[in-house]
Amino acid sequence: MVKKYDNITEIEKDLRGAGLRIGIVMSRFNIDIGEGLLGSCVAELDKLGVKQEDVTLITVPGALEVPLVLEKMALSDNYDALIAIGAVVRGDTYHFEIVANESCSGITQVQLDTGVPVANGILTTDTDEQALARMGVKGADCALVAVEMANLLQKI
Repeated sequence: MVKKYDNITEIEKDLRGAGLRIGIVMSRFNIDIGEGLLGSCVAELDKLGVKQEDVTLITVPGALEVPLVLEKMALSDNYDALIAIGAVVRGDTYHFEIVANESCSGITQVQLDTGVPVANGILTTDTDEQALARMGVKGADCALVAVEMANLLQKI
């Protein structure tokens, strides 16, 4: 819906998911957290009206592999929005920093390069407990972001 306020056109948020095609890429590393994110994401997509047959799930080994698959999906022209889910939990080495930063950077680059919105649901936490506590909300948030951004980009 478009409203006018003092000569300013505003495009309002649209959370209607009917007819949208959504791709999800899930990291299998920290699989329990990934599946929790996936469950809450799919439940929210359902509430928003996205049909399950319009959702494609691809799993990859870890967070660093997510951007490549997102890019391939974005370039296929088969998806209105994409969602990245998984968890990077801090360990005892610097590897956490590299994986967290590079996966996030790659995910952002995919949407900028392709014009397909990507909701980033890869949790980066200090502990498994923190990730488990956040997965329900973050998965649902990703569904909301994907639907809103897909609809927004169709309007502008």
